[in-house]
Amino acid sequence: MKTTFKALFGVAALVMGCLPAAAQNYPTRPITMVVPYPAGGPSDVIARIMADGMSRVLGQNIMIENVGGAGGTIGTARAAGSEHDGYTLLAASMGSHVSAPALYANLKYDSTKDFQPIGLTANAPAVVVARKDFPAKDFKEFVAYLKKNGDSVKQAHGGVGSSSHMACLLFTSQLGLKPNLVAYRGTGPALNDVIGGHVDFFCEQAVSVQGAVRGGTVKAYVVSGNTRSPALPDVPSAKEVGANDYQINIWSAIFAPKDTPKAVVDKLSDALNKALDDPAVEKRLLELGGTVPPKAERGPAYLANLLDADAQRQRRCGARACPRRCSIGRGGTGAGQGPAEGGRMHSVRSGRAWAAQAGRTQVFCYLRTRLDRSWRGVAHL
Repeated sequence: MKTTFKALFGVAALVMGCLPAAAQNYPTRPITMVVPYPAGGPSDVIARIMADGMSRVLGQNIMIENVGGAGGTIGTARAAGSEHDGYTLLAASMGSHVSAPALYANLKYDSTKDFQPIGLTANAPAVVVARKDFPAKDFKEFVAYLKKNGDSVKQAHGGVGSSSHMACLLFTSQLGLKPNLVAYRGTGPALNDVIGGHVDFFCEQAVSVQGAVRGGTVKAYVVSGNTRSPALPDVPSAKEVGANDYQINIWSAIFAPKDTPKAVVDKLSDALNKALDDPAVEKRLLELGGTVPPKAERGPAYLANLLDADAQRQRRCGARACPRRCSIGRGGTGAGQGPAEGGRMHSVRSGRAWAAQAGRTQVFCYLRTRLDRSWRGVAHL
């Protein structure tokens, strides 16, 4: 009996001893970072900057894998179901982790339970841009044109619940605008159609659109918040043009699957922190229109608290705004639904503008209400 007990104790000690060793030696091979959106969008751009910086710290390559579709939920679900060994990470956003759980009833992941936070990677304001030949010369004329022409104006977004969807819903709701929504499989295809003149305007993180604005392929009318973006110094802030309530700051972050060993999480968080401290990374983000999270807003604990607060705010809003949620893969039956075409998913007639509060609560509540009113016209992503 004593011999058996000693043998079992020895095996247990060996197993327990191996776990820290594996974590201490991490990483011993390349890491995959899943970006749940197509290449070229803000999540993709930020993820590649962070992957490059973290790779140098960790001594192993971090490879980007774009898994787009369904407003970021397909790639996010894939990451959630991956091995919790630190070799699969997720470059997440507010869309996939905050909006989607309230909009889709049958998600294959729980954003607050199925992931281990690593840390915030960037913050960025939203920019309202239009095709380069849009007739309005400035913000005042832009708003007047949209009010006059209503749903004959086409507004692109990168998928239901995406940051571009939320940014435009907040913008149009506050100003009483009623454009015709056209959804795409990500920011990249949406922006391409704005540049090509197939749709009229778009709202997205500065990180994604600043290149097109500088290149003159789109017009920029306003940046969310109280100050101008250093990346777009000629574009007025919302406060300057009188749209004081257009306050939205879009965060990006890195997560690992739940139950990832703490030692691995600590190494990843440390690598991310060192990458964010790199002056070259800070300069690159500023050039793109984003900002590096300050020291007080870094690390797993801060991100966990931020996600929990945003998720609770969304749930409270959803409970009073509308009980019904979208179902992935179930098409609508109303007017405006159509097949996918060149990355374009569907067009949705906008409902009456509605807004409850300022900031994220307002856009979340309005998002739920507006989708509830027009759900039969949505070909769900």
